[in-house]
Amino acid sequence: MSTPGIALERDKERGIAVVTLDRAGKHNAITLDMARELGETWRRLRYEDEVRAVVVTGAGGRAFCTGIDRDDAGRVPQPSSPYAIDDPLVAIGPKANDLWKPVIAAVEGMACGGAFYLLGEAEFLVAGESAEFFDPHTTYGMVSAFETIHMAQKMPFGEVARMALMGTAERISARRAYETGLVSELTPAGEALAAAVRAAAVVAAYPTAAVQGTVRALWSAKEAARAQALAHAPHLVTLGNLPADRQAELFGGRGGGGSKAYHLR
Repeated sequence: MSTPGIALERDKERGIAVVTLDRAGKHNAITLDMARELGETWRRLRYEDEVRAVVVTGAGGRAFCTGIDRDDAGRVPQPSSPYAIDDPLVAIGPKANDLWKPVIAAVEGMACGGAFYLLGEAEFLVAGESAEFFDPHTTYGMVSAFETIHMAQKMPFGEVARMALMGTAERISARRAYETGLVSELTPAGEALAAAVRAAAVVAAYPTAAVQGTVRALWSAKEAARAQALAHAPHLVTLGNLPADRQAELFGGRGGGGSKAYHLR
């Protein structure tokens, strides 16, 4: 089954599903329609007992996801309160939709910005050697709140702080992500999906109640701190973001020297 921008394939024999961000020509940037469909997909999978593990990936090999489509980002009306924000990506992840089946992310190419809403709610990541991770928010006058909170659950503090604060000036290579624990398995370029599917098939073969109980136990270890941090995110974003026209001005000049990227080793 597929809808524009999202593809869902099921392998009922092995008990796995693959959710693909299918907008390769736009680096799998997420439109508002895709965001809604992702939420519906995770909620639908809650009821499919034949699916016992899920892989999430991006089409095309050049990017896992580059966050929200900027054209759609400007179409989201916002409340005037500094303590609230309507974030169109806040509910695109499996945990936000109460799916507690194990989810493995397969990453090739770029993963940045809003991609971390998905990566942050996966149990673990598999990445091809060409993968690279970065957070462009501060470069464009935007607060990295939700994304940084998600990544702070998976990366050492100093690593996520450096990534968030350096913006587009620095990218974390797949090798560095593996060395710091963000990525659990490093594959040759183009082979991350196959490796993630193999891992998902192993997990799906085990007794379902034991697997899902383990997932819940893992998340319970950090859920209180995560929930408290996410509760602060909306007003941090509202108070700290530049006005939309200034963000657009900075984004329009991204080809300049400030966007030069360096890889961590």
